[in-house]
Amino acid sequence: MSTTTLHDRIAESFQRQRLLSTPGARLARVAEGEVEIELAWSEAIQQQHGFVHAGAIATIADSACGYACLTWMPEGSAVLSVEFKINLLAPAVGERFVARGRVVRVGRTIGVATAEVVAHSGTKPQVCVAVMQATMMRVEARNGVGG
Repeated sequence: MSTTTLHDRIAESFQRQRLLSTPGARLARVAEGEVEIELAWSEAIQQQHGFVHAGAIATIADSACGYACLTWMPEGSAVLSVEFKINLLAPAVGERFVARGRVVRVGRTIGVATAEVVAHSGTKPQVCVAVMQATMMRVEARNGVGG
């Protein structure tokens, strides 16, 4: 029986996600069926109007959904995105953005999760800037590496 905690298993995979480290995304929270990923605002992720680029928002939402599904899958599993739909609800303006992925259902090979991405700006009210629904496929980890 492995002594790896759920958080450690997700964190180990998260650290190998080079796309997530490039803009400075960090794993903020892991619980069974739920994962939060945080991304701080920076000029590097701006689009031409000064908002955070939709691609950066979609990236953290997709990853939060995938890791949420992975928390319900057996050790030795990895996930691949099969499909996702994102609704961009408001311009992504804020100091930091938190994507909270939540499992809807996980079966033997397919998982479905949702994510909300919320913008945080000091004392201003939080604003939901995007919602996503994603389908993930369970695969065997390659070379003993999950996630």
